[in-house]
Amino acid sequence: MSWTQKVRCHVRAARGAARRAGELPENPGPPPSGFTLLPWLLLGMGAFSNLFQDQTPNPWIGALGLLTFNSLYIHVAFRAFRRQTREARSTRVALVLLAAVTCALAAGYGGNWLLFFPLLGLATGAALRLSHLRPVGTAVAVLAGAVSFFHDGWGGLDIAYATWISTMVTAAIMRLSEAVRELRAARQELARRAVEKERLRFSRDLHDLLGHTMSVIVVKSEAARRLAAFDLDAALDQITDIESVGRQALTEIREAVTGYRRGSLDTELDRAHSALPAAGIRLAVTRTGPPLGSQTEALLGWVVREAVTNVVRHSAARQCEITLSGGAERVRLSVVDDGVGVVAGGRGAGGGPGGSGARAGTGLTGLAERLAAAGGSLTAGPRARGGFAVSAELPLDVDATETHSAVAERA
Repeated sequence: MSWTQKVRCHVRAARGAARRAGELPENPGPPPSGFTLLPWLLLGMGAFSNLFQDQTPNPWIGALGLLTFNSLYIHVAFRAFRRQTREARSTRVALVLLAAVTCALAAGYGGNWLLFFPLLGLATGAALRLSHLRPVGTAVAVLAGAVSFFHDGWGGLDIAYATWISTMVTAAIMRLSEAVRELRAARQELARRAVEKERLRFSRDLHDLLGHTMSVIVVKSEAARRLAAFDLDAALDQITDIESVGRQALTEIREAVTGYRRGSLDTELDRAHSALPAAGIRLAVTRTGPPLGSQTEALLGWVVREAVTNVVRHSAARQCEITLSGGAERVRLSVVDDGVGVVAGGRGAGGGPGGSGARAGTGLTGLAERLAAAGGSLTAGPRARGGFAVSAELPLDVDATETHSAVAERA
């Protein structure tokens, strides 16, 4: 496979990915048209001059032939810049007729009329591009050499060489121009997708961070207000926690802005131990199984954060259970409460992400996408016995590189 074919394969792959993600940019650059090939018709000015100087036998036949040649050349030139029209049968027929008229005029008159052969080669290169270019271009050059040799002897080889060069160079320039435009369009589309991916990452992280942090601050502020009247020390402890949560939130937001935000399961469990009791919810944590990979821990940390935030904000629960169990290959996390289990904000009813009748909020939907990209799953919904359950399952050790690549493809 030549380098031009490799470039075209990469371009087609990039454009295919861009089409699957959305529309390609509407204006990747001013497209070339048939007007770029019209100035070469000046090569026929010598023949045109011969007609007016009465140096051409049967001038009316020559004028009709010149008009026919120019008309066919313009027709092929303007249809050569769109693939549908370039490969149409009418364009190929016009190219054959152009070759016949060129041979007739060159064979009948010679001299300046032989310069129509390089013009024929130019039209051939523009119309064929890759399709049968070498054999057809060689055939046109041989035909030009034969007719020119008949008039000018060995000097006619110059016309044959000029015809072959014009055919191949025109095809190469047209292919290169098309490849450049496609690469430019693909580059713009990839840049647009990169911006969308970063915007999605930032909005998702900001939702997860602020949703949880603000819920904890509100709960602890309410607890401090209740305790201030009869237990000032306990109220001050809650206010100290609020300050600590606020400082940590500032750090996490800075990390989210710079793209270095990583969740931590242990950190989120510690926060759950602080936030749920402050909201009057008893917490029970059960953790079994082998050690987890860093990426798996980060993803499960996001699940705990979102689930605990929903319990604090929407559940009206009295008890919450977090269970983490791991096997030889996969780990399962469940967060279950005994609250009302109704649709409210991020809580789903009749299922959850990945379940039937799901009506999940932004947080749970984003988590479902993250876990699916890492080869896992997330389900959320009301329980039959009352309350709400969020369950996540992941491989024991997720490859961070593969996860980021999968998320990029989904973005």
